[in-house]
Amino acid sequence: MFDIKKLLRQAAKPVLFLLTFIFICAFLAHYLTGDETLLDYARNNPELAYGSEETVDSEPEKDAAPSSQKSESTVETKSVNSSLSQTTDTSSSGKNAMPTVTADSDAPVTPSETSTYTDIKDGITNVPDEKSIGSKSDTVKPEEESDAMITHPDRVTYRDGFYYEPLTETVKQRITGISYPQNGCTVPYEDLNYIGLKYIDFNGQEQIGELICNKAVAQDMVEIFYELYRNEYRLERVRLIDEYGGDDTASMADNNTSCFNYRVVDGTSHLSKHAYGLAIDVNPYYNPYVVFNRNEDGSDYISPPGSEVYADRSQSFAYKIDENDLCYRLFTEHGFTWGGNWNSTKDYQHFQKTIE
Repeated sequence: MFDIKKLLRQAAKPVLFLLTFIFICAFLAHYLTGDETLLDYARNNPELAYGSEETVDSEPEKDAAPSSQKSESTVETKSVNSSLSQTTDTSSSGKNAMPTVTADSDAPVTPSETSTYTDIKDGITNVPDEKSIGSKSDTVKPEEESDAMITHPDRVTYRDGFYYEPLTETVKQRITGISYPQNGCTVPYEDLNYIGLKYIDFNGQEQIGELICNKAVAQDMVEIFYELYRNEYRLERVRLIDEYGGDDTASMADNNTSCFNYRVVDGTSHLSKHAYGLAIDVNPYYNPYVVFNRNEDGSDYISPPGSEVYADRSQSFAYKIDENDLCYRLFTEHGFTWGGNWNSTKDYQHFQKTIE
């Protein structure tokens, strides 16, 4: 009968000799070509140096910190972030900081209380170009730049979505030759402001609107239209009259609320208050312009065409402006007069303000 133990011992000898030979060769090759000492090699390769049969875990990466160091690093990062957050909060309460105002606040904000700052355009169709505001931020790559991210440096924001600013080059290009004549205009661009606002349309949907007015009434405009918006007062459209080619009748027929338009009073040769940006027409189709006995047959002249039924103010109908209307109360509280109070002429859509 074979002696199994003896056979295994005999078979193990060549295996051990082979392993020993491989170890010596590997050691000599590494030791002769590297900088490690025999002791370093033994420490780094215990499974070869000491013949251990246990599996050795892979070494951690050189940049990986021990768990205790990671914990300290995390704490340090949180501390830095907290510090930055506190710094931001402190700066926001500084002298030139933009005041935080909620939509439900009724507190008036005057120009002196409102700081100028830069934010996203809220979807206004006109966008100031690079010439009007100087160089763009170096932190934005050219291919990622959006015109909607650029605003006038002198913008004054009253509430979110309600602001006014000097005319940008882009706006000047939009209106020149239409509402603003290329030659002979006696009102300089510098006297005008662009107004960005929000309003609720006839379908109850929030919309973005725009006006151009005299800078003397710009603060009035944002305050009034903010209150109209907050109370969900319905306006069908609020667009620059330039979208109608400067045609006041076309704008009224489309029930567009508009302000600046360098033109004369209908049927006369003298400049309208609209020419100075000091008058605004609100929901004009439902609040027409009426001149008594002006037509050749002695009948009343009513504009725009089609709005004749709304000239009868004894009737009750939607979007009618009268002395009980919120729009009337807001404009008159801000020092505007209403065309519905005139005598020989009634301009129910019209509010204007006289400045010194």
